[in-house]
Amino acid sequence: MSAIQNRYEFLYLFDCENGNPNGDPDAGNSPRIDPEDMHGLVSDVAIKRRVRNYIQTAFDNEAPNAIFVEHATNLNKPITAAHIATDGAPGGGGNRVQVNKARGWMCQQFFDVRTFGAVMSTGANAGQVRGPVQVAFSRSVDPILPMDASITRMAVAEKVAGATSVADYEAWENKQEEDKLRTMGRKALIPYGLYVAKGFVSAHLAAGTIFSDDDLTHVWDALLNMWDHDRSASKGVMSCRGLYVFKHVGTDTDTAQRVRQAMLGCAPAQRLLDFSTPSRKLDNAIIEIGHRDGLTGSARSFADYTVAVHRDRLPSGVELIQP
Repeated sequence: MSAIQNRYEFLYLFDCENGNPNGDPDAGNSPRIDPEDMHGLVSDVAIKRRVRNYIQTAFDNEAPNAIFVEHATNLNKPITAAHIATDGAPGGGGNRVQVNKARGWMCQQFFDVRTFGAVMSTGANAGQVRGPVQVAFSRSVDPILPMDASITRMAVAEKVAGATSVADYEAWENKQEEDKLRTMGRKALIPYGLYVAKGFVSAHLAAGTIFSDDDLTHVWDALLNMWDHDRSASKGVMSCRGLYVFKHVGTDTDTAQRVRQAMLGCAPAQRLLDFSTPSRKLDNAIIEIGHRDGLTGSARSFADYTVAVHRDRLPSGVELIQP
């Protein structure tokens, strides 16, 4: 396969209803917010994690679409495998040729290395890769309201001293008051939030990892479908609400020059990705997000928003695709 020949940018809309889209470990796992204006945030790594999870599910974690950054694994294990497969130095070290061979093997085997890049110099050195696909922090269209709800847990998980059998635990339970066998907990959530992520795909960086058109299609598929395979009690209901892809195709009549334009791009990213919101109107925005007519109070579902697409505002040499 060959690497992609076009630069892309994309706007990705998703929402969360009665859940926690991305907890902040430094704030007791409360939903991430910008404290200055109370808009919600979702980290780039949270989006990438779900893309990885979808690809791992869709392709059974097998090469060439295996996942390098898996849950609860040691990253040095596949790096060592790369050196073994390329007759390198699995114990570490190795010259530039050996490192590049291992790096190439990692790109061939792992979807997320080809896509997002990776630092693979943590053990046996397989170099570093700058990935062609990058995603910025997502931000909610409107301010969100973080809530902390009390919940009752109808059982306990206490480690009983000296208990080594089921009978020991049953004996301990029988000695307790019923109320002592329940606990209280907390659940962080927001009633509703519509988020927008900005993403970038570099054709020049794709050449370094051989990120192909098939890989790009898998990225779009993951963004469209990943929330349906990431359900949990803490996340509430999360859904994709729109994917708007800007493809640079060039304008020149000369074929070679047009290919060069398509790779370099025909418009700055901000011209394509700056979108209009109810609180920040932009006259020349290609994507406009607004509130439905008659809305009073806060938005509580995607039906409270409107999304308008102005294809007539696209710069020359750029196409808008909705996968």
